[in-house]
Amino acid sequence: MKLPGHEEYETSSAHENVSVSAGEPDSDHGSGHSPSGSSETDSRELGISKDPLLFIQLNELLGWPQALEWRETGRWVLFEEKLEVSAGRWSAPHVPTLALPSLQKLRSLLAKGLVLLDCPAQNLLELVEQVIRVESLSPELRGQLQALLLQRPQHFIQTTDTWPCCGSIPPRKAFYNEGAPLREQNPLRQKLPPGAEAAAVLTGELGFLAQPLGAFVRLRDPVVLGTLTEVALPSRFFCLLLGPTMPGRGYHEMGRAAAVLLSDPQFQWSVRRASNLHDLLAALDAFLEEVTVLPPGRWDPTARILPPKCLPSQHKRSPWQKQEVKGLSGPCTARAEDRHGRGLHLPSPELQRTGRLFGGLVQDVSRKASWYSSDFLDALHPQCFSAVLYIYLATVTNAITFGGLLGDATDGAQGVLESFLGTSVAGAAFCLLAGQPLTILSSTGPVLVFERLLFSFSRDHSLDYLPFRLWVGIWVATFCLVLVATEASVLVRYFTRFTEEGFCALISLIFIYDALGKMMSLTHAYPIQRPGSPAYGCLCQYPGPEGNESQWATTKPKYRDDILSMDLGLVNASLLSPFECIQQGGQPRGPGCHTVPDIALFSLLLFLTSFLFATAFKHVKTSRIFPSMVRKVLSDFSSVLAILLGCGLDAFLGLATPKLMVPTEFKPTLSGRGWLVSPFGANPWWLSVAAALPALLLSILIFMDQQITAVILNRAEYKLQKGAGFHLDLFCVAVLILLTSTLGLPWCVSATVISLAHMDSLRRESSACAPGEPPSFLGIREQRLTGLVVFILTGISIFLAPVLKFIPMPVLYGIFLYMGVAALSSIQFVKRVQLLLMPAKHQPDLLLLRHVPLNRVHLFTAIQLACLGLLWIIKSTPAAIIFPLMLLGLAGVRKALEWVFSPQELLWLDELMPEEERSIPEKGLRPEHTFGGDESQESELMYQPKVPEINISVN
Repeated sequence: MKLPGHEEYETSSAHENVSVSAGEPDSDHGSGHSPSGSSETDSRELGISKDPLLFIQLNELLGWPQALEWRETGRWVLFEEKLEVSAGRWSAPHVPTLALPSLQKLRSLLAKGLVLLDCPAQNLLELVEQVIRVESLSPELRGQLQALLLQRPQHFIQTTDTWPCCGSIPPRKAFYNEGAPLREQNPLRQKLPPGAEAAAVLTGELGFLAQPLGAFVRLRDPVVLGTLTEVALPSRFFCLLLGPTMPGRGYHEMGRAAAVLLSDPQFQWSVRRASNLHDLLAALDAFLEEVTVLPPGRWDPTARILPPKCLPSQHKRSPWQKQEVKGLSGPCTARAEDRHGRGLHLPSPELQRTGRLFGGLVQDVSRKASWYSSDFLDALHPQCFSAVLYIYLATVTNAITFGGLLGDATDGAQGVLESFLGTSVAGAAFCLLAGQPLTILSSTGPVLVFERLLFSFSRDHSLDYLPFRLWVGIWVATFCLVLVATEASVLVRYFTRFTEEGFCALISLIFIYDALGKMMSLTHAYPIQRPGSPAYGCLCQYPGPEGNESQWATTKPKYRDDILSMDLGLVNASLLSPFECIQQGGQPRGPGCHTVPDIALFSLLLFLTSFLFATAFKHVKTSRIFPSMVRKVLSDFSSVLAILLGCGLDAFLGLATPKLMVPTEFKPTLSGRGWLVSPFGANPWWLSVAAALPALLLSILIFMDQQITAVILNRAEYKLQKGAGFHLDLFCVAVLILLTSTLGLPWCVSATVISLAHMDSLRRESSACAPGEPPSFLGIREQRLTGLVVFILTGISIFLAPVLKFIPMPVLYGIFLYMGVAALSSIQFVKRVQLLLMPAKHQPDLLLLRHVPLNRVHLFTAIQLACLGLLWIIKSTPAAIIFPLMLLGLAGVRKALEWVFSPQELLWLDELMPEEERSIPEKGLRPEHTFGGDESQESELMYQPKVPEINISVN
């Protein structure tokens, strides 16, 4: 409900019980390397200037007519906190609600009261002297009022732990402070960013005043007004609301109304620039036009509205935005974006053609060169240490897994050692020279499929595999260099979320499938024990009871001899013959009978332990238990802690579970070959030319694999400051493919899931968060050092076998499963798949469901599922040779969807392709019309906070 102008406010007694919910500021902080307050962010969103965050305190005059004293009863930063005196604590931060008459009375009092803008006062005494210069006050009353206003207020200061962000209730232990000894140690000060300012609202009843007294002061220069506020901040605003006794809590509510007004970013921006009383009242009227009325009969006034997890942006409230909606130009016109944060007609500079050979590569090099030194200095942060441990273990596990698979696929032509060495060399070189060093290079599932096909072709036609593979690598490097020279990377603009989600879902499913497959393989290597089962062991001969006869019995395999044993508790084991011992599931050892634990079962427990604890530690960051610092540490080190927990449990129980195997000798897996691959070997010369055909398919695969990952990592919502380098990245991959082909090492490209995990481990969030404010996403800690150290450690791991051999493989498989599940569960595609199985009444209130019919959403999801299923089938069959073309076909399918879905539907379900974006003005589809309907719907679309669409377990 929108309220009319203030002319009708004076006759609103009928609204006595109507409450007004005030709009709240946005917590979607802008990107940058330094945390900033929300007020600063809101001003930045308004397209104007950066205003400091404002802390508002309400001091109420109590004790009339006996002993008068000022006592702090409320405070605001983004949300309201009320003092609960009986409970001895501050309330949980909540969205303030106001009675409509309090706003009306406040406006009336300010219209008749004293307004001082740019007051030159330098201390509290000078300010009070300016405020009490009212003609209606006698000299005697001025003296009494001055003494009262200079009286030291009582503050309620928290003295124990700093409470966490996100609305956690502070600890109870606190006390009233009559001076300033504890103001500097106030924990609230740590939650406010540098440059924050204060505003003081003083209100109360004074029997010796004949009429209300109102004053609003904006200081020209913010100064610390003694002990007026509990936090020692320079004050910018001062509001005084006093008057004779009135029924109810009229002055208290007027004081709350003034504080809520000052906490509103739009009102605060306006009043900071007001030049007279008319501007101040106009700002108040603008606030009243946007309030929402809650009917008294349908709402409990004592209820507190919790802060929302995601606050609406303030951009739509900007005066320039209102001009923009009317078709006028303004500073915010250049902010035209689609709903995913991408510019509608202004592609990023990395994806603009230069029209010159290698022009994009030259621009990437010049752009990244200016950041090169900071790429190492920015890594000097404890968070990077956690990222190194996490990604190192993931990279080592990936190298071992794909190394083993590669050894099986190539009959030992390549193996774990080559996987370690290739990952280390290619990854370290890429982190040093590439345009996006956050990318983690590794062997990937699609490339492994191609390696298997290439080896099968060589074996079936009696070809020497490694020389043939060398020529394929030479041709791939050549084709990739041609793509770099012709700036083909600009085609990634056609990789919309449809293509990205399909590729990311495929890679995530490969991770999940491999993790589960490896665990299932343990049941074959360590079969589940069944007493008397032939699979339990082998037949061995034991001497008979008198030593004259012999009997055969089933015993354990040799590899079980060192497993922890325990006595059978239900029988007297010493009385059992060897045969009876085995029948009971034990193992004869001398005169005793011992049993061994089930390795497959304990491996499964370790697998689930690492997966569940990694997930739990990651999500503890959004819980309400533990202080914020503890939650952050547990979340940042979630995977590392899960691995350590699994290793500790394994060591405590002394289980002989399969452990991490790393090479102990530095030599090629294939005996008899050197580190340099011969160009021809036993192959005919013409094979070097024929290798161009499979190289063409592999080039398409590598281009798609590399660039889709690059597009995902460089999305605008990650708020990267140093830019992308699509051309430079592809150039580095081309050179590294040539190098690894020459050395007989696996081909490495961007590993989507591990790269996303790397990004997630380097997330930067605001450290100064006000009570009730969720930590805002500031961007990614962009640097080269974490990846470089990870790959150096991967190479050194060849010589760390004595240490790494204690890590159980089931624990690492659990981390693999965690990475795959986290990446899969965070994409919108999975949420839409869940809608297929969910009755309409239980479906969440998603924005896309407000604008796209449900049957159209299901149709789009079904098409994506069909494409994903087709990709999986082709990958798993002999037809995998065309797998690269099928990946490229995803972009073609997305293009064909333009014939099935309207641009508005595709805008919600996916993203617009460049041609569709350019056609919007031609078709006359203005954003507000395309986005559907009224202003509120349009604002939800254009100014929804930008968060990563595809990420690893991001809140």
